[in-house]
Formats: sequence, C-alpha cells, structure tokens
Amino acid sequence: MSYNGSGTFNINSAGQPVVTGTVIASTPFNALTADLGTGLSTAITKDGQTTTTARIPFAAGINSSLVTDATNTATGSIITAGGVGIAKALFVGTTANIAGTTTFGVTGAAFPGSTSGTATIVVSAAAGTPTLTLPTLTGTVGLATRTVQVFTSGSGTYTTPTGCKAIWVRAIGGGSGGGCGGGGTASTTAGNSTFSTLTAGGGSGTNVPGAAAPTGGTATGGDINLVGACGGTSSPSLVGVLGGTGGAGGGAGGGAGKYNAVGNAATANTGGGGGGGGTGGAGNNNGGYGGAAGGYVEKLIASPAATYSYAVGAGTAGGTGGTDGSAGGAGGSGVIIVTESY
Repeated sequence: MSYNGSGTFNINSAGQPVVTGTVIASTPFNALTADLGTGLSTAITKDGQTTTTARIPFAAGINSSLVTDATNTATGSIITAGGVGIAKALFVGTTANIAGTTTFGVTGAAFPGSTSGTATIVVSAAAGTPTLTLPTLTGTVGLATRTVQVFTSGSGTYTTPTGCKAIWVRAIGGGSGGGCGGGGTASTTAGNSTFSTLTAGGGSGTNVPGAAAPTGGTATGGDINLVGACGGTSSPSLVGVLGGTGGAGGGAGGGAGKYNAVGNAATANTGGGGGGGGTGGAGNNNGGYGGAAGGYVEKLIASPAATYSYAVGAGTAGGTGGTDGSAGGAGGSGVIIVTESY
C-alpha cells in the first residue's frame, strides 16, 4: 500500500499482524518487504542520494546553518540545478552574491510602486567601478533626472534637450499696471505668455476711477487653466484716497495701492497687477484700481516635439495721474518655466 497520498505510510495488512507459532508464508512476507522498499525509496535521503520528482511544500521555509562559502555558488548552502522560482517577496539578510547574469523581468505594466510603464532601478555605491547593464524592455526605464529652463522675457524657439521624455510647462501672463488717481489716463492690457498652443493671457488694463474694474487674464490649452485675479478698489479716508491693491498673479507679487502717491509696482515675473495710484483731498479724489493679474496655465507634454515657439508676456505701465492724483504702479512681467524629465 505504501504512502496514501497525504504523507502517511500504510503497512501492507495482508498476513498482518503475525501470530506466534504460525508458519511464515512467503506471499505476505514478500508483499511486506516490497511495500517497505517502495516506501523507503519514496523518502528523501539526508545524504543527497535522492532527486525529488515533485515540488516539496515546506511549512515554514528553509533554514540552513551550514558553514559554507557564501561567495561561491558551487559551495553555498543551497544549490539548485534548475534555478529558483519565487512567487512572493525575496528577503536577503546580508549580501546577495550572484554569479552570472541577473535578469529583471517586468511581467506587468511596471514594478510595484513605480510610475506606470516605468521600471526604476537604484544602484548603491560600491568599491571599484560598478557596472549596470539595463536589459532591452518594451516599456520605459525611468531614471529620476530632471532639468529646468526658465524664460523671463522676450520670445524665441524652445529646443527640447536630447533624451528628454516629457516636459512640464507652466506659464503666467503679464500683469497690467495700476489705475491712475484723480481722473488721469487708464493703463493698458498686459502681454500674453505663450508656449506652442498654451496661452496665459495678460491682465486687462485699468480704467479711470469710477469705471468698471479690470479683469484678470484668461488661460487656455493646458491641463490646468486659471484666470488671474482682478485688482482691488480704492478706499477713501480723511487724509486722501488709497489706490487699490494689484491682483496677485500665479507667483503672487501684486503691488500695493498708496495714499496720495504712486502705486507700488508688482514684482517682476509674477504676473501681478500694479498698485493703484492714490489721491489727495482736492479735485477728483477717486483712487485708481489695482492692476489685474495675468492668467496661469500648465501642461505635461509626453513625447515632446523637437522645438516649440514661446513668448513671455510683458507687464504694462500704470495709468498716469490726474488732478490731485498719482500714477499707478507698473504690472509684473510674466514667466515660462519648463521642467524636463529624462
């Protein structure tokens, strides 16, 4: 009968148990010895004579306390002729010494925890000159390398660097100048910042006091398109009229309005609006609106083209002051930031 398929060895019961004083018959005795031989031949021998014919399910893994050469695969504690297949995570307590070529295979879209379609390999520093040979994959091997280009003025042609896999473009339009105090002339609309089909519009010009407030620049073409902030209104007081605060751009930086003085200019390359000019107590005592901020656009471009045209929106000057009024502060220029990934 031998093993029952569940690991239990069953003695052949023919002629068993034997009875004292009876003749030992050859048939049951030979059946017994043949059964014992089969059982022993099926067992794994401790001296390594046996080659298993099926996978052995160990309940709690394999522990080896043998004192062997851990740097040599021929004399190590565990030697396999056909390789080791590991269905779950592999834990190596100290150093893994591997002779021959090690192949990392990607069976899914990516290694767990990495960006979809990207295999990230980290190599620690080692003595000597370590060499990392990457296999040819159908997907992408992503190395965490980035560069940044910032355009603060003008226009031209952006050239995608060699080997760049994606670019992240962020742009802010120019901010308009602050309005005039005392009924002078209005400021004008600021310039647009553009990158290919992306547009971050400039803030609109501020009208003379008492007219409609300026509006922030719009944005189109991006994954994110945000309208710039409009400028603040003026605030009268006993000592004069405070010009409105300029709208904060994508980089903040709106100029502050002033009492009976020229409004503060917005910070360069923030797209903020200039501060409104203030007035004194005489004449047309309406303070100017704060300038409007430029719009904001951003977009991630995978597999970028070789070149793109770009232009950075300029800020505009503040409106000129009227009777007993001061000029508005200048609007901040826009900016374009391109982050490149390899």
